[in-house]
Amino acid sequence: MRSLPYPVYDADNHLYEPPEAFLRHLPEPYRKEFQYVEVNGRTKLVIAGMLSEYIPNPTWAVVAAPGSHEMYYRAENPEGLTLREITGKPIRPPESYFAAEPRIELLDEQGIDATLIFPTMASVIEERLKHKPEVICALFHALNQWILEEWGFNRKGRLYTVPFINLSDIDQAVKELTFCLDNGARTVGIRPGPVAGPRGTRSPGFKEFDPFWARVNEAGIFVCLHSSDSGYEVIANMWKGSDREFLPFEKSELMPVNTMERAISDTLSALLCHGVFERHPNVRVASVENAARWVPSAVETWKRAYGQSPQFFQRDPVEQFREHVFVAPSYEDDIFDLLEFCSPDRLLFGSDFPHPEGLADPLSYLRELEGLEEATVAKIMGGNLRGLIAGDRDSIV
Repeated sequence: MRSLPYPVYDADNHLYEPPEAFLRHLPEPYRKEFQYVEVNGRTKLVIAGMLSEYIPNPTWAVVAAPGSHEMYYRAENPEGLTLREITGKPIRPPESYFAAEPRIELLDEQGIDATLIFPTMASVIEERLKHKPEVICALFHALNQWILEEWGFNRKGRLYTVPFINLSDIDQAVKELTFCLDNGARTVGIRPGPVAGPRGTRSPGFKEFDPFWARVNEAGIFVCLHSSDSGYEVIANMWKGSDREFLPFEKSELMPVNTMERAISDTLSALLCHGVFERHPNVRVASVENAARWVPSAVETWKRAYGQSPQFFQRDPVEQFREHVFVAPSYEDDIFDLLEFCSPDRLLFGSDFPHPEGLADPLSYLRELEGLEEATVAKIMGGNLRGLIAGDRDSIV
């Protein structure tokens, strides 16, 4: 067990959810839309009648070891190993990846005071069911009920498991948000990307979604924009002559079009340009597991937009970004470069544990902060997230 002279709050931990996370509370009419099936002796997901390989092993019988992809994401692969080779031998995940109390014990061993916990499979749902928003709502409510029963939205002030909400049906979204708030949620998650629905896709910043943002504003919680399948794979597929799912172990996927960073940048642009923070000044959002290399170009884009069309803004969008948006950089990002665009009051430590692209030892993140003043390190490693969870209004002033 290790301890630091300040509280450590990790903005990005994950659980591996079993099939019952979705099936325990899913009403019978929707069960045909989300099925676990046997294919050649292995369990696979069939969503809306289509086999999905987006998550190759949805039962998590074995998983890649935490941090096993770190060198790949640091672009330190001189031998040219494939991602499968880098992954190495899979492991059988311990109970702490599936259950709350063992996870708290693991946090003690890691020196972590508290963490946000994200479900892993939530990212597979929305893009594959965008034409059936009622099914998305049913699946997310079933998942959120399971989370509440098995993990809680706030367990002992240590585990803040993030419920997910889809905005396609705004009445259902507000109903789900109310359910989460009534059960102690301090944050909720929505995917970065446009909102899909019967009329096509549109910005989550449009006024039609104000009932959701107004409730968030009133409640004093924050919204997590965690990386997901945001529908942006169509951009990469334009260069590959394919419309199939992203398959991370295939050589044909080597087309460095960073759809993840594009999705978060565009989503924040939508919130800024369509006035969410102007109409709801207490709303705060956190970008999690989207890296931060997109920040400089996004800030330049917002600066130019304001210079060209100031009449469309009540306030400078760059100032709004710096006040209302929190960013969890990846370990491979240059924190010192990022501090030219973001206040240290708006940066969050996130380990992505226990995912292979994360850190095997969450506190090894401290190496990326060497050279910063201890007060700044304390904010990034926990103080900023602690304030967000507490609903500290100073975090937006």
